Amino acid sequence: MLRTRLLAAAFAALTLTGAPAVAQDAPASPPQAPQAIAPSPALQARIDELPAILSGGGDYEAFFHPAFVAQVPKAQFDQMTAQMRAGADAPPEIADVEARDPNQAVITVAFANTTATLQIAVDPAEPHQVTGLRVTGFQAREASLGEVFDAIEALPGRTGYAAARLGDGAPQMLHAEDADTPFGVGSAFKLWILAELVRATNAGERQWDDVVTLDGSALPGGAYFAAPAGTEVTLRELAERMISVSDNSATDILLHHLGRERVEAMLPVVGVAPEQVAMNRPLLGTLEFFKLKGIEDGALGRQWIGSDHAERRALLAGEVAAAPITAIRPDLFQDGVPVMIDAIEFFASPADLVRTMDWLRRNTEANSVAREILSQNPGISPGIAQQWRYVGYKGGSEPGVINMTLLLQAQSGEWYAFSGSWNDPEAAVDNGRFAGLVSRMAELAAAALPQQSAGQ
Repeated sequence: MLRTRLLAAAFAALTLTGAPAVAQDAPASPPQAPQAIAPSPALQARIDELPAILSGGGDYEAFFHPAFVAQVPKAQFDQMTAQMRAGADAPPEIADVEARDPNQAVITVAFANTTATLQIAVDPAEPHQVTGLRVTGFQAREASLGEVFDAIEALPGRTGYAAARLGDGAPQMLHAEDADTPFGVGSAFKLWILAELVRATNAGERQWDDVVTLDGSALPGGAYFAAPAGTEVTLRELAERMISVSDNSATDILLHHLGRERVEAMLPVVGVAPEQVAMNRPLLGTLEFFKLKGIEDGALGRQWIGSDHAERRALLAGEVAAAPITAIRPDLFQDGVPVMIDAIEFFASPADLVRTMDWLRRNTEANSVAREILSQNPGISPGIAQQWRYVGYKGGSEPGVINMTLLLQAQSGEWYAFSGSWNDPEAAVDNGRFAGLVSRMAELAAAALPQQSAGQ
């Protein structure tokens, strides 16, 4: 997903603020029956208030700690939770509470079409405001794979998906709808940058511990946004941040360090169809993407749309490069209104991204670093991810756009890939609903497959 200080996206595993990690206690020796932990009265009181907060009511500034409010203003929070509610009038309900200590809990919240798992933490000191709230997953309520795919197809706007078995030959499609149709896919394009890194490290041209020295060029939001010139960072660290948290600053550093044309050259190699290859050339960096959409009400973007290939490369090197980052309107995307998603986006069909994941699978068998990077954020609920032997993931979103692409290895050892996209140029898409459907698909698919390989 395109993640930046300019973009607020409600998405699976989205961190609304830096919630403390839930502690994992080592088992006692000798083993003892686990004892239930009761939430403190203060934590329980905040949990009781949460449905109103998630419905856009309550006293937001009294409920959350000032540090949370500073990071996530109420307007941004309401935009994200509105997508979870999917237009339902009834408030969500707290379905389950599992306290991890007196001031932290994992809670299940039932919305109209999906169930969300959240981690919540409160300040032990008065007035016991919420210091962290993290969405760790969504799960839809559909009972079968057929119902899941029907629900995806029924979403407003345009949807497409491809689910395939991977083996020695081309991916074998198992379920598909509009699988060859191009969609805007947001940050899923970062898989192509990772692919160039895999190619280069496999060829010995680069090493994962190679160091990139920042030159002070302007960068979009991310860990390196304010890093001074001379900062050194390894290719591995940049790739980890690009894939695991979709860091835009890491992405742009890698794109320009590896070379835009080299990454573009990887598109047909990983299986992107010629039509989509042409749509993505020149391949935009994320800061360039924001400039095209967010300066002077999209003036640079309209110029881009009306230009041919050579003119676009000249535009990037000239006016786009020269435009200051401060010219991007600070509320870009925060109103949830899609911005030119049919013309300025990263484009791929579901089949393109299935083939991309298959290429990465084949070419990371002996490249453990790349395979580990691809698995750091599973994209689906942690409990569902544990039902698979391996889960690799990258997705992307902006208002009107969401994509989720998975590389899955069953407990039996067989490999599968799934990619689904939803675009709506007229309205924000319901990221939580889509993420819930994809998680449910992964859960139902895992349950339907053999749990061990032959001979085990």
